Amino acid sequence: MPGENLTRDEARERAALLSVDGYDVSLDLRSAVGDEPADGPRTFRSVTTVRFRCAEPGATTFADLIAPGVTALSLNGRDLDPSEVFDGTRIVLEDLAADNELVVDAQCAYSRTGEGLHRFVDPEDGEVYLYTQYEPADSRRVHACFEQPDLKAPFRFEVRAPEGWTVWSNGVGKRTDGVWRFAETKPISTYITCVVAGPYHYVTDSYTRTFDDGTTLEIPLGAMCRKGLAPHFDADDVFLVTKQGLDFFHDHFDYPYPFGKYDQAFVPEYNLGAMENPGLVTFREEYIFRGKVTQASYESRANVILHEMAHMWFGDLVTMEWWDDLWLKESFADFMGAFATVGATRFTDGWITFANRRKAWAYRADQLPSTHPVTADIRDLQDAKLNFDGITYAKGASVLKQLVAYVGQDAFLEGARRYFKRHAYGNTRLGDLLSVLGETSGRDMAAWARSWLQTAGVNSLTPQVLLDPEGRVAELAVVQEAPESHPELRPHRVAVGLYRRTGGVLERYARAEVDVEGPRTVVAELAGAEAPELVLVNDDDLTYCKTRFDETSLAALRRGLGDMTDPLARALCWSALWNMTRDALLPAREFIDLVLTFAARESDIGVLQMLHAWAESAAVHYTAPDRREQTDQRLAESAALHLSTAEPGSEHQLAWARFFARVANAAPAFEMLSALLDGTVTLPGLDVDQELRWAFLDALAAHDVVGDKELAAELARDDTASGKRHLVRCLAARPQASVKAQAWAQVVESDELSNALVEATLAGFARPSQRELTAPYTEKYFAAIERVWAERSIQIGMVVVQGLFPSLQESQETLDAADAWLAAHPEAAPALRRLVLEARDDLARALRGQACDAAADA
Repeated sequence: MPGENLTRDEARERAALLSVDGYDVSLDLRSAVGDEPADGPRTFRSVTTVRFRCAEPGATTFADLIAPGVTALSLNGRDLDPSEVFDGTRIVLEDLAADNELVVDAQCAYSRTGEGLHRFVDPEDGEVYLYTQYEPADSRRVHACFEQPDLKAPFRFEVRAPEGWTVWSNGVGKRTDGVWRFAETKPISTYITCVVAGPYHYVTDSYTRTFDDGTTLEIPLGAMCRKGLAPHFDADDVFLVTKQGLDFFHDHFDYPYPFGKYDQAFVPEYNLGAMENPGLVTFREEYIFRGKVTQASYESRANVILHEMAHMWFGDLVTMEWWDDLWLKESFADFMGAFATVGATRFTDGWITFANRRKAWAYRADQLPSTHPVTADIRDLQDAKLNFDGITYAKGASVLKQLVAYVGQDAFLEGARRYFKRHAYGNTRLGDLLSVLGETSGRDMAAWARSWLQTAGVNSLTPQVLLDPEGRVAELAVVQEAPESHPELRPHRVAVGLYRRTGGVLERYARAEVDVEGPRTVVAELAGAEAPELVLVNDDDLTYCKTRFDETSLAALRRGLGDMTDPLARALCWSALWNMTRDALLPAREFIDLVLTFAARESDIGVLQMLHAWAESAAVHYTAPDRREQTDQRLAESAALHLSTAEPGSEHQLAWARFFARVANAAPAFEMLSALLDGTVTLPGLDVDQELRWAFLDALAAHDVVGDKELAAELARDDTASGKRHLVRCLAARPQASVKAQAWAQVVESDELSNALVEATLAGFARPSQRELTAPYTEKYFAAIERVWAERSIQIGMVVVQGLFPSLQESQETLDAADAWLAAHPEAAPALRRLVLEARDDLARALRGQACDAAADA
């Protein structure tokens, strides 16, 4: 990634110097089809005209462009020699006038990494599909620009495309004289401009809203996908959630949707979940379901749709000044996604998903050595790329949920309304938001921000119960702790619930809300209550913390976790137990015992699927090595049992089928999977569709039950883009040394694979049953990663460095190897060091967990 970085200081200096009045961008994409070039990358012509003002005439600055070549350059009518002013990433601009016009005629490269203008050839029909993805700074791969979020400007795009194609951009488009021309946008940042082009399947609808003042807003809606996915595309449900979201945000934000149309493109080989380009949101096409999925998948898609829609206000209308305040859009969108999912759609249990899934992401990230405050110190673009993490998204959203409990929902939403109106089409910092929230709530937002936004780490809250001689609560206190590395004790608004068994179920009989301050807080309201079997701190999930249990409560959960009737309380208990397992406070075997005992009774399908993932992780990473085989066998037998006894056709049956495939580890399980595949065994209600077939084949390939012949036959059955990705993963999963060597060479020594196929290869490379087979790659990994980081794009560099870290080689020797690399490379790119530090920390945590599990034998 040489020369592609941009520092915060450089961006601030340029922002102080320049104001951008507008862009005209002309792209010729007709080169997307046809034969591959004889040499060099496939390119397209990009002609950009930028009009901008300079506060200091005579000054020097630079424009951003990453391109194989520049044909012509002019500044204020003066031709510039590209060889003298363009170095492959920047265009030096000297002797600026007060008013300037820059024209850049460049040859830009199509992407195969999902960064810039990505080109995908559908193996099913040979059709070519294009889309752009820029965040944080890849629009410079498509056109010249000033690539930073606070230099907003209107954009006008025109695109020449192959015959038969349709082209979309942020504004409404029309094709005349063979050219697609698009309406000028409002002032927006470069990273949220977008172009999608190709023979996409396109469906339309519309949304109408009449406001209290009698005005009517009409928004054209569109949704698109590859033609090969059209038979599976449930656009009606996408539009339903879209309309529900638009109603919800109009009700709560009091600011009409500002960007005209609302298209949603589901695109192939997408690196992210989705991207909030105004007027043209892009999503990974995996949100179009080729087979049967559970309601958790539909809920996840709805949440993502609403997350991106929230960005139209938080992020697009009002944008952070620099990536330090990335949370100003991502934390809010993550919170609003859950808030709207619960408030506007059929997924009314969305806060359970938030507590169980999103917060698990945050808790992990907040305990890594790379943890950072929600408002982070982002020195450059590489820092920014890595900070799209569990802190910025899920912890930030959790903190906002706590803020709503702190200031009240009405004050919070009124603050948002003022924020939009005060800063529309502008850029903001933390203080701008705190100012309006202080106005509407009357609270000291600066003190709140210091505790919650400007410090890192997660607190633990543990109940202490003292009983009087009559067996009632004499005193109940909440003890707050913080790790030594981040000792901040924060104010928490929490609910404390007392539970006991009544008629065979474990139910709450008393509850009190309290502001936890400092190391110990007495909950006076619960004094005199009958003795509880279980005390649940942070009941109702009001704050962001790790919940702990006293011994009495832990015993109650061992006896009857499945007897808890409240699904949110049950999910919170599962989450707390998983955190204890990761923290080596609960042996992995005990967590797995709880899952085997109670998971089949879990009513919430999303929680059940999370329990499956956690149990699998506990078996792989936190179980003592001499117990792994026994543990794996127990998981496989339990999964087979619950698969056979689940309600026919239910989503629970499907979840158990997928879990069974992942934990299958011996001949009986392989025989059952093979029989389900060839139809010699059927289970009532279980449709072994194409996606489930690949899941079964993945397990069989990893254990050498099927090989090249069977996998090739399956691709012939499913000769699609999705089928190709599945095939690549299964091929890399085969347990032969030659297979691993080939996979390594494909991702480390070559850059021929697209981003999606790199990910598929990595997913197959390292399997828990193949630890010995991949052990020789530990040394090779540490020898290769600095070169990979230097030679590849940041996206591919991240994927390879994370995906190939020897996390399954769980030994002190591997830990020492990581430490040795870090010690020997103090000057390596900070982003690269961060990835290695994080993986090293996960490995150290696994070793502590294994020691805890082994000690349970003592």
